[in-house]
Amino acid sequence: MRWLLLRSLLEGPAVIDPPAPGADALAELATSLGDLSRRKLGRSLSIREVDAGSCNGCELEIHALNNPVYDVERFGIKFVASPRHADVLMVTGPVTWNMKQALERTYAATPAPKWVVAIGDCGLNCGVFAGGAAVVGPIASVIPVDLHIPGCPPTPLDMLKGLIALVDRMA
Repeated sequence: MRWLLLRSLLEGPAVIDPPAPGADALAELATSLGDLSRRKLGRSLSIREVDAGSCNGCELEIHALNNPVYDVERFGIKFVASPRHADVLMVTGPVTWNMKQALERTYAATPAPKWVVAIGDCGLNCGVFAGGAAVVGPIASVIPVDLHIPGCPPTPLDMLKGLIALVDRMA
């Protein structure tokens, strides 16, 4: 035990490296998304994240958007607790029977104009959960989907690129 403590003191803290793309690329992406949303919506982009039955891999990457490395809130992109305040619903995972009605109600509670983004491979085709007894189907079988961001899980930068494409396509 003493040896482990001494070794940890001598080696210093274990830290992770920053993401591969430089901070400039992230800042450029997030700034362009923030500017684009303010130009198209007249305000910041508000996102409501909904887990429809995923393994939580996509949620970890979505939460990374708010960590100190990405910190998208500084660019005017914010996550909200209520669908009544959201412009975008980010839905992860295949839709399970337990979440079908909740997802439909969340979609109905989101004011127009609203956009739905399906995150990850499970949102598109149920991924490894396909054919499971608890699975209703992909997100598009329950609510209309405007954009799908592939990956298992997609990276935060992929999500930012997808949101830029979505906002750019807004009327």
